[in-house]
Amino acid sequence: MVEAKNDATDVWPSLPLEEWKDTYATLHMWTQIVGKVRLVLSPKINHWWQVPLYVTARGLTTATIPHGPGAFEIDFDFIEHQLLVRTSGGDEKVLELRPRSVADFYRELMSTLDSLGIGVKITARPDEVPDPTPFAEDHAHASYDPEYANRFWRILVQADRVFREFRARFLGKCSPVHFFWGSFDLAVTRFSGRPAPEREGADSITREAYSHEVISHGFWPGSGNIQYPAFYSYTAPEPQGLPQAEVRPAATFYNPETGGFILPYDAVRLAGDPDEVLMEFLQSTYEAGANLANWDRASLERTGS
Repeated sequence: MVEAKNDATDVWPSLPLEEWKDTYATLHMWTQIVGKVRLVLSPKINHWWQVPLYVTARGLTTATIPHGPGAFEIDFDFIEHQLLVRTSGGDEKVLELRPRSVADFYRELMSTLDSLGIGVKITARPDEVPDPTPFAEDHAHASYDPEYANRFWRILVQADRVFREFRARFLGKCSPVHFFWGSFDLAVTRFSGRPAPEREGADSITREAYSHEVISHGFWPGSGNIQYPAFYSYTAPEPQGLPQAEVRPAATFYNPETGGFILPYDAVRLAGDPDEVLMEFLQSTYEAGANLANWDRASLERTGS
């Protein structure tokens, strides 16, 4: 068990990608398996909002998933390092989070659900990753470092808290703060209220996600040409001039590969007031996108208390 600490650096812990990349890759697959259970059994909601997980005081949860006349939920606990399956009938099963292959995790979770009378068949291969290996055949990803899993969750707790405050400033349609297991990021998305032109070559996932104009913000541990944890912001469709827009804080930059602004996590973690720096990034990148895309900000934003 990882003991909680109270100093400021522990509130925003370090998360060097190189030091936990194997745990990250394994945990990514585990969250995909759990998320796909929710996906299969939940009624479809616009923009795939029936898909994500949510941050809790101990980890990540599916929230309640309907099943027959009852419901169940699946929770990752990154303090005790357990996966818990609980039903509205009072049953509970616990799986240990430890170094184990994706194939082993998949097999035990499906068996556990069967034992609870929850028969579910998922598309048993990962999404949004290159060269996906079916879960039942994935013996390569088998790492789990409890310290780094706990650090990642603690960052999500802080990001979730600031994102919620940012979300509360918006009167228009806005997503919950939620964790997308496909791309392994915590995100909150604002909508202008206007439909967006369909993206050329868009698949069914992208077509639904970007059916309307959005400005999205999030946090992820890093991938591609960003080999460190970072916060991001993008506007879709991207208005002309966005890469050249003046945004804050000074550490923010436009990344063509991801199509949006990036703020390295360490620029927040090491700041005197991390909340203020992160909120400055969220607000300034939103304003840049909204102004250039001609959003009706006067009707969409909350003013005063």
